[in-house]
Amino acid sequence: MTKKIKSTVDEFVESLSQKEKKAFDEEYKDLLLSEMILAAMEEDHISVRRLAKLAGVSPTVIQSMRSGIKKDFNLGSFFKILKGLECKIFIERKGHKFPLDLAVIHKG
Repeated sequence: MTKKIKSTVDEFVESLSQKEKKAFDEEYKDLLLSEMILAAMEEDHISVRRLAKLAGVSPTVIQSMRSGIKKDFNLGSFFKILKGLECKIFIERKGHKFPLDLAVIHKG
């Protein structure tokens, strides 16, 4: 039987306590969010200022979200940015997908 070689990341994550692992998972989610925004901006050649104008938020909000800083970021801003990036959100339940209307969500 061949022993599976673990990556450095796998070894690191396995060495964490439950509390540390939870914090790591939260930070990783923030990283994925900022990476998704960066990738979409790069793909569409959209600057921070242009996206801020499209989304109706300040450039500081965009920059905070891109860098993973949460202090200037709320759910309403997040939905505005997704709309500015022409994203769509779906909720899936029991195999059925329900689209969310970002235009309605970010106004409320």
